[in-house]
Amino acid sequence: MREEFMIETTYNSNAIEGNTITLRETALILNEGITIAEKPLKDHLDIIGYKDAFWFMIDVARQKSALTEFVIKQIHALVLMADMENKGVYRSIPVRIQGSSHTPPEPYLVAPQMEQLLLDYSEWKNDFHPIVAIAKLHLAFEAIHPFIDGNGRTGRLLLNLELIKQGLLPVDIKYVDRAKYYACFDAYHQENENPNMLADLIAEYERQELIRYLSIVETATAMRDK
Repeated sequence: MREEFMIETTYNSNAIEGNTITLRETALILNEGITIAEKPLKDHLDIIGYKDAFWFMIDVARQKSALTEFVIKQIHALVLMADMENKGVYRSIPVRIQGSSHTPPEPYLVAPQMEQLLLDYSEWKNDFHPIVAIAKLHLAFEAIHPFIDGNGRTGRLLLNLELIKQGLLPVDIKYVDRAKYYACFDAYHQENENPNMLADLIAEYERQELIRYLSIVETATAMRDK
């Protein structure tokens, strides 16, 4: 089940960022090592990099240690494996988020804001339901936009890292739900950093994953009893 989830979330997370490789092609790349004709090399490397970052995230989650900038940069370095210059390195130039009215901070503010974010997150975990705290972390991380590229994919892996550490299942934000996902960021910036829309989206994905897991367990139990 984890292997299946990894393939689907690798497809969806990259598709949200504009990767043209399909779900079936993603499975072929990851399971068979097949190169898809007429698809860019970068798209292939993005798929492989995300897969490596996913399994690294799973290993880190098992340790249940506090989230650090070092771990964030390691995850990003795997996600952005095709970019030797920028992987695992905070950006040194201003950026804009396409389609958003929010402007990320200037480069010199990235490091102190990331440090503050992790301090804030340690408090949020005490003050809010875990899913709300994790939603706030994800929204604030994307608002800082600390890297030149790969922020969305890295942020979604961090989201799942923290869900697993809380004893919850990882969730796969679907490409078909990208409009709902983007709307969560608009609501966050327009409603005084309110994380509730994203928390609701994560909670619904969590509910669907739990139902799926329970259904498989029930089927397996019934087969065993027979």
